[in-house]
Amino acid sequence: MHTAREAGRATAQRRILTVLVLAQLLAGAGLAAGITVGALLAEDLLGGPGLSGLPSALFTGGSALAAIAVGRLSQARGRRPGLAAGFAVGALGALGIVAATALESLPLLFLSFVIYGSGTATNLQARYAGADLATDATRARSLSYVLLGTTAGAVAGPNLVGPTGGVAEALGLAPLAGPFLLAAAAYGGAALVISLLLRPDPLLEARRMEIETAEAALTSSSSSSPAADAAAAADGADRATVAPVPTRIWTADVITGVVVMALTQFVMVGLMTMTPVHMRAHDHTVTVVGVVISLHVAAMFLPAPLSGLLVDKFGTRAVAVSAGLVLLGSGVLAAVAPPASTLLVTVALILLGLGWSLGLVAGTTVLTTSVPTAVRAGVQGQADVAVALSGAAGGLLSGLVFAWIDFRGLGFTLAALSLVVVAAVRPRRVSGPARDAARAS
Repeated sequence: MHTAREAGRATAQRRILTVLVLAQLLAGAGLAAGITVGALLAEDLLGGPGLSGLPSALFTGGSALAAIAVGRLSQARGRRPGLAAGFAVGALGALGIVAATALESLPLLFLSFVIYGSGTATNLQARYAGADLATDATRARSLSYVLLGTTAGAVAGPNLVGPTGGVAEALGLAPLAGPFLLAAAAYGGAALVISLLLRPDPLLEARRMEIETAEAALTSSSSSSPAADAAAAADGADRATVAPVPTRIWTADVITGVVVMALTQFVMVGLMTMTPVHMRAHDHTVTVVGVVISLHVAAMFLPAPLSGLLVDKFGTRAVAVSAGLVLLGSGVLAAVAPPASTLLVTVALILLGLGWSLGLVAGTTVLTTSVPTAVRAGVQGQADVAVALSGAAGGLLSGLVFAWIDFRGLGFTLAALSLVVVAAVRPRRVSGPARDAARAS
């Protein structure tokens, strides 16, 4: 019985991961549009770089609002309706950005960037769905596979700035609106994939399995009397359905995980947002900028399975500290690299992506492991609000710092902040199976 249940769980998990990866392949292209040309579009419409970080702040701020909505909808109805709705709203925001460029309407542009942020939030929320049915030994790797699925679309997206710009011009639109046409199609496609194929719903299935396990345990320990067995089973079902929730959800470990994710997001968004503006100011073409950003995005998502393996093997604390140190190296290199050196700027952005991957996987694993399924989706949504708001602050403040003390000063500032990631990690951690076995022995 136990073996059959585990086999069914493994089969469902494989199907869920396949569907999520497929959706992420599409959603990654939608995510790349705002990263690549959002700041450039704002710089053109506003006439200067001072507020060019505003679109990044707006769509990451919008992702904070979406994280709450997607988390609550997932908590009440399951992952499938939550993720599908989030991607659909992101597609609507992308279409709004296209319309705003055609009308040259700043209010519509800013509002649309907020709505567009729903796609970003949902793209990240999907990683939680990959971990719902995973075992403790494979949880970090399972969620990392979902992040990996974002790679193809996210890497291809920046390199399609030129072709999609040509499509936009053929339609009488500004070239920089082209990537958002792609984003609308990509997010819309992801919404369809989730809505039609994500079955069984991973969160609802995890809850069902917990109830079955509780019922089986109560039945096996009850008396031999048939009447007593029936009463115990009914009582067990009731108690499993309304399983008690710990009085303290936000433990020290959970808070630490959220802080690591939020600080990592702040540093990543801050440096990434202003790199295209910095490069264009030193005569790098938009095509070159697209290549650099695509390599950065690849470094964010492509190493995700490695990040998951490291977390499962060495624990979240070691990986979180590593994330802070890698981000530190990225900021310093970005600061000291000659503006004309495409190679060094690219290496700095690759390190930035790798540090983000390590920090996100470590923090997510703590959060998913430490929060019961009864309230998991809601708490995850709240955690991603903090992450999104941190990214919004990073995007907005990066433009102001860049205008005040240039890109070099921005790099050193974010490098110093990376040390806070290291300092924030508490001695306690959720360890991998190898750690637990070593400790037990």
